[in-house]
Amino acid sequence: MKLVSWNVNGIRASVKKGFEQIVSDFDADIFCIQETKAQDDQVSEALKDLDGYELCTNSADKKGYSGTGILAKQKPIKFDKNMGVEEHDMEGRITHSEFEQFHLVNVYVPNSGSGLKRLDYRAGWDTDFTKYLSKLSKSKPLIITGDFNVAHTANDLANPKSNYNKNSGFTQVEIDGFDTILNDLNLVDSFRTLHPTTFDKYTFWSMRGGARGRNVGWRLDYFLVSESIWSKVKSAQIHDQIMGSDHCPISLEIEF
Repeated sequence: MKLVSWNVNGIRASVKKGFEQIVSDFDADIFCIQETKAQDDQVSEALKDLDGYELCTNSADKKGYSGTGILAKQKPIKFDKNMGVEEHDMEGRITHSEFEQFHLVNVYVPNSGSGLKRLDYRAGWDTDFTKYLSKLSKSKPLIITGDFNVAHTANDLANPKSNYNKNSGFTQVEIDGFDTILNDLNLVDSFRTLHPTTFDKYTFWSMRGGARGRNVGWRLDYFLVSESIWSKVKSAQIHDQIMGSDHCPISLEIEF
């Protein structure tokens, strides 16, 4: 089974940049998207020509903001959205599909914002998200993917010293929140575990200053897998050659 995740930075813009061909080329069993920046009906309309997938989406109350979706070749046993906390659920950040062997959670974690204005909110989100995942994990193993808006370690961004505790995505609060998710739920960071000495592969680059061309990036996108099914994972890759967003796709192959 192949799974792909991509923060598309606007699904309607992404379709104009070849999104459907990229999905076709990956031929993934499941393709998760974040930051659709569209309402559910607008996502459906944008992807109306994409055949062979069941589409499950979650849009924010605020139009043109956030939003997530799951494309799956196999119809899920169950699809739902959100974690049951009103202040979080209004932003359309979670889509969840239950399959026979696992729960798949696709997430677009809140950014702490310019000047770290949303850092406290982000910390609360991490706590509530961990509780939500803990409940799911009681019935089946987890595969969690998406844009977590945090570089976990200094090896996961090009300029750790100048960003640490100064800019969103690399504060100790965010790092601790990510650690809690990993440790409390017995999850494995698939890419880092399979590529422990690869330190120049990133999934996000600022649109400013030619950052992508210089590979001044951040690894913000992850596939986290329950330890109980980790032995079934065959590969985890970052596809930084694929353009069309300020993020690139990531993939996971797992054999059940």
